[in-house]
Amino acid sequence: MSARLRVIGGGLAGSEAAWQAAKRGVEVDLYEMRPVVPTPAHQSDALAELVCSNSLRSNSLENASGLLKEEMRRLDSLILQAADASRVPAGTALAVDRAAFSRRVTEATLAEPRVRLHREEVTSLGEDAPTILATGPLTSPALAAEVARLTQGKYLYFYDAISPILYGESIDTSVAFQASRYGKDMEEESEGDYLNIGLSEAEYNRFIDMVLEGEKIPLRDFEKAVYFEGCLPIEEMAARGRDTLAFGPMKPVGIEHPGTGQTYHAVVQLRREDLTGEFFSMVGFQTRLRYPEQKRIFAALPSLQNGRFLRYGSLHRNTYINAPRLMRVTLQLKRHPHLFVAGQIAGVEGYLESAAIGLLAGLNAAALLRGEPITPPPPTTALGALNRYIVEADPKNFQPMNVNFGLFPPLEKRVPRKERKRHIVERALRDLKPWIERMMPQVA
Repeated sequence: MSARLRVIGGGLAGSEAAWQAAKRGVEVDLYEMRPVVPTPAHQSDALAELVCSNSLRSNSLENASGLLKEEMRRLDSLILQAADASRVPAGTALAVDRAAFSRRVTEATLAEPRVRLHREEVTSLGEDAPTILATGPLTSPALAAEVARLTQGKYLYFYDAISPILYGESIDTSVAFQASRYGKDMEEESEGDYLNIGLSEAEYNRFIDMVLEGEKIPLRDFEKAVYFEGCLPIEEMAARGRDTLAFGPMKPVGIEHPGTGQTYHAVVQLRREDLTGEFFSMVGFQTRLRYPEQKRIFAALPSLQNGRFLRYGSLHRNTYINAPRLMRVTLQLKRHPHLFVAGQIAGVEGYLESAAIGLLAGLNAAALLRGEPITPPPPTTALGALNRYIVEADPKNFQPMNVNFGLFPPLEKRVPRKERKRHIVERALRDLKPWIERMMPQVA
């Protein structure tokens, strides 16, 4: 077996995996095909480019994603270092300045002496070189065919949609107002993390009619629309019922105008994309409406009559393998143990989860190359619960999953419902400590 590790894919999972392995003393060849071979969603050649949202979700330990972040910080995560350093205001969520975040990841990776970056497409996975496949949902057709050959099966798939981003100066702030839900995390009234567009019932119903009637980009004839439930296009939600959006991304609960106290039937939230407020994304507004339709329909919303878009919403096909059928708990393919799979292609959903599985793959591959045993993280931890899900879920109904407290094993004793999350978090961090000591030897 080669003494060097190949990591294919320079997204969040691949960058994290390469970093972790290098910090364990392993020489790494990191392959990223951009800009030689572009993808339908990426706009730059930076590592760890965020193509959908700029949010890594909740940072609170009362949330499973907050616990996973804390575990990753304790594991010296490159992605969390970059995210914390490029954070923009977003309430309890960890949202980042996209450009600053990707730049930090790229610079740190290039500065790591054990990582060698190659700008080329990989089309063959070989049969013995230790490799981490972290090509994400937009794996190139040639490499996808190679993975299909090795796994002797077809990909599962679902459709993922991207929310639009507006130029902040084009938003009418005499109508849109700054406020966070329930007034949380506002240090000063003038420094709300979100811009909000309040809609009356009539305005909301008119918007729903336009979304339902708007022209959509059709799916290809041979593909079935299989959406990830946590990232449904707005037109799909609207088709499920007129009030679905009002109970989803447009829910008005906890939001009122800071000057008048007015409440609304529905609210569109615009989240800051960068520190200067030059760009704002439409929260939860992923869509497959055609671009001209997006411009027409969104311009009908109050304060967006003159809205200019940095990027329209879009839809792309994501691919992932049937991990419970194909993978070991160590993230190695059962039939090809030299090959580790990480990130969204392994069957997790979300930036954070992709980076977490990349982190674990990097640790596991490094242990293999160092001749050390691979020990999965305790299932009582967020990392361990997520890892266990992707290899132990029902292979007949396997779908990508965000980290959540439902994945954790039950507590050993009954506790009041209000204290349950706190006990899960305390147990996770307690069980994580000895595992870190075993898996993370000091490297000179």
